[in-house]
Formats: sequence, C-alpha cells, structure tokens
Amino acid sequence: MPVIDVTPDLDARTITINAEFAAPIDRVWQIYADPRQLEKIWGPPTYPATVVDHDLRPGGRVTYYMTSPEGEKFGGYWKVESVDEPTGFTFLDGFADGDLNPITDMPESRNSYAFTEKDGTTVATYISTYDSAEALQKVLDMGVVEGASSAINQIDEFLAA
Repeated sequence: MPVIDVTPDLDARTITINAEFAAPIDRVWQIYADPRQLEKIWGPPTYPATVVDHDLRPGGRVTYYMTSPEGEKFGGYWKVESVDEPTGFTFLDGFADGDLNPITDMPESRNSYAFTEKDGTTVATYISTYDSAEALQKVLDMGVVEGASSAINQIDEFLAA
C-alpha cells in the first residue's frame, strides 16, 4: 500500500498524507499531468472520476466529477496556483455543483502535493489546509481520509498495468 501515514491536525487545520510509489518521479508526475490518467486514480475505487477540464498550470483550472455506485455525480474543482514539474504543485480544491461551479458553503482546501525521488521510487507528501477547524472536521466527517487514502492506494496498481 502506497499510503504510509495520514495525520489530521485540527489545531493546524491540516490533513497530511505521506505515500511512496514504486515508480520514478517523472512517471508519477504524468498521472497528474494527463487528465485520462488522473481519472484512474483521483476518486476512490467505487467513485471513479471523470475529468472535464484540465489546465495544470498557474492560474489554470481542473474540473471533475466523481460518480457513486448509484450513479450520483459529485463535482469538484482545482484552481491551480503553482506548478513545479515534476516535483509538485499547489492548488485550491473545492466542491462543485452539477455545472461544476463552486459550492461556496462547502469547505475549500489549499493543497500542496510534493514529490521526491528516492532510490527509483517516489515519495509523496500531500497536505490539505482548511480555513477553520470546523471546515476540516466537516470533511473528516464526510470520509475524506478514507476516500483520499483509497484513491492514492490505487496508484501503484495503475502504474504496474
């Protein structure tokens, strides 16, 4: 399993996920840079993602929705802030309505994804920061730790295919 540990911290308003992938950094980067590959790992296995727009550059936007086993769609978006290929990127991540417009009364998180190469593997650190402990608690109650962990844990299998 790629996920090594997950640390929610209400005081710091963060969730930190550390993972290690059995692939070089350039290959892991490609998953995030290519919308068709991103679709394979972004949602949890039972909520596959469909990427609608994908502009992974500063000022760019990525929109997507995840589809539940019952066919219900849950939208989301990234507002890309910075990109440092292949070592990481930062973005705002939020919930979106059916037209992929931000749902303003749902939590938005600032995310930092950092990748480093170590002996042919890639070590990843994913940090999500929320505006308040209440916002963080809301997504924790919604199952974000389990969802994110199960999504990240798909990466090694996807890379091996």
